[in-house]
Amino acid sequence: MANGNGVMDKDHTLSVLVANKPGVLTHVSGLFSRRGYNIDSLTVGVTENPDISRMTIVVHGDEHVIEQVTKQLNKLIDIIKVVDISPQESVDRELALIKVNADADRRSEIIQIVDIFRARIIDVSAKSVVIETTGSSDKIDALEEMMRPFGIKEMVRTGKVALVRGGRLTQFDK
Repeated sequence: MANGNGVMDKDHTLSVLVANKPGVLTHVSGLFSRRGYNIDSLTVGVTENPDISRMTIVVHGDEHVIEQVTKQLNKLIDIIKVVDISPQESVDRELALIKVNADADRRSEIIQIVDIFRARIIDVSAKSVVIETTGSSDKIDALEEMMRPFGIKEMVRTGKVALVRGGRLTQFDK
């Protein structure tokens, strides 16, 4: 979709290495909020180095917006590196847990759909099942749509996590 200047807006995945300290997430999310940018997805976890965490932030905007966000992030004291990995070859995944109404009459149909999506049923009760699935956001969207007719009781999604593929160099590499 084009913005007011005729420039195409798209989803960008920012991979941000930060100091693993209290308050860093607040500073980062505050920066987005102050600038009026919406975060579509945000995941944070410690890296192979316990002193460093990786934030994977998905934000929608044009190249100018992403450039401005990146510059502002780099000004924050606890930011180590910011890379827009959207244009590069990367792998990304998301995790979802979906609790679905599943009475005895419809349970086998749900199990068949779950199998097709290579998902798993991780909890069963008399009236519901909890499905665990990982994959692209599109895959999870599709499974969610297939489960809607059964009645989704609850759902949670992690948001995207991403890394640049194998031998590709990123700005993180020295």
